Amino acid sequence: MIITGVNMIVALSVVAAIGEIGRFSSPEKLVSYFGLNPRVRQSGDKAAYHGRITKQGRSHAQAMLVEAAWSVSRTPGPLRAFFWRIREKRGYQIAAVATARKLTVVVWHMLSRGEEYVWSRPALLDWKLRKLELTVGYPSHRGGRTKGSAADYNSLKSVRDREREAVGHAESVYRRFVIKWKQKSPMAKPVAPQ
Repeated sequence: MIITGVNMIVALSVVAAIGEIGRFSSPEKLVSYFGLNPRVRQSGDKAAYHGRITKQGRSHAQAMLVEAAWSVSRTPGPLRAFFWRIREKRGYQIAAVATARKLTVVVWHMLSRGEEYVWSRPALLDWKLRKLELTVGYPSHRGGRTKGSAADYNSLKSVRDREREAVGHAESVYRRFVIKWKQKSPMAKPVAPQ
């Protein structure tokens, strides 16, 4: 839930499908387990053909990750920049699946290393957790003198704007990184001086 765009249902579905993260020695194995890896066809010494995703594996978790990818595509951050970069080349559907694959890799790193998501939004996370508490049946503290940590997200527009600005900055850094990376690529066409 710490990743923007991932709610409790998606988080629980993915964690339930994964089980013990130690079963997967690399993020590629987790991606393959969810069926988000491309199908590869190769015969003899001919070049490999990479096709659509295999769709083998946990289809429910796969669907949850694709739904989370659609949500990520609407919120600022590096994952949105990734989504739009793929969308420009390949279209919306392929970009959503590629972002779901990227989310799977992020989840593997978070679970296997015990790390937090770098571009999280703390006030939004508090709001999600409080909303979950209210759904479960925790008492509402409306009209009380003390406000919880989730109140900042709803009542203070400056907190929301500050968090969105921070992840928006991360998105612009990612875009600049990709531009420099494409210029250094051996496949890149030389740019003519103007």
